[in-house]
Amino acid sequence: MTSKRVSSVLALLALAPGQPVPFDQLVDELWGDERIANAKNALQANVTRLRKLLATVAGREGRELVRTVGTGYLLDVDPASVDAHRFVTLADEGASLVDRSPAAAVRVLEQALGIWRGSALLDVSEGFRCRTASVRLEERRLSAYEDWVTAKLAVGADRVPVPELRQLAVEHPGRERLSELLMMALYRDGRQTEALDVFHQARRRLAEDLGVEPGRSLHTVYEAILHQDDVLGCPHGSLRLAG
Repeated sequence: MTSKRVSSVLALLALAPGQPVPFDQLVDELWGDERIANAKNALQANVTRLRKLLATVAGREGRELVRTVGTGYLLDVDPASVDAHRFVTLADEGASLVDRSPAAAVRVLEQALGIWRGSALLDVSEGFRCRTASVRLEERRLSAYEDWVTAKLAVGADRVPVPELRQLAVEHPGRERLSELLMMALYRDGRQTEALDVFHQARRRLAEDLGVEPGRSLHTVYEAILHQDDVLGCPHGSLRLAG
């Protein structure tokens, strides 16, 4: 079983493939304020274990994969072979397609979100750099999910995951876009009353958790739903007559 320290070394190197990570950054990540004798030797021992592990799965010599460069180590792999980098590349591509080609955005963003298997950097130690990277990736995951739902609504997709969207809106009250998308999905499904109630629930959570009022965008969606604005599209099961 791979130790968390070995996993942390791999994570830090993989987050910057092809770029040297200094010894002192790795030592600080693994041991923090803990005093350790011969820290460089202890780090080297973990790198040796990592090289052996990678050699068994990559078909290359460990020293070729994890190279010593100056005063640090470098992971010599194509960034496209690292899940985090592949995800971000696809998420950025999908985001750029949402407005001009939502159907294509849906396909690309589904590829991006499909890379995820649980939480980011789940099996690494609690070092500052890994924690920071984990938070950043989780935030990017939520943004990609929001872009995906936006694109789905734009192409008139019937199967927007309302229960999942509702849960995320509750878990992340500060991300008002999730509540906006939930309101729109419910309205499109012919559930106007529920959609309006989402606004009032979001408003209460924002007041209780953050002490703020909903932003202008959330208010705009609320007003549009209240007045059944054509900009939201036609609710499922309704019939609009040409005037």
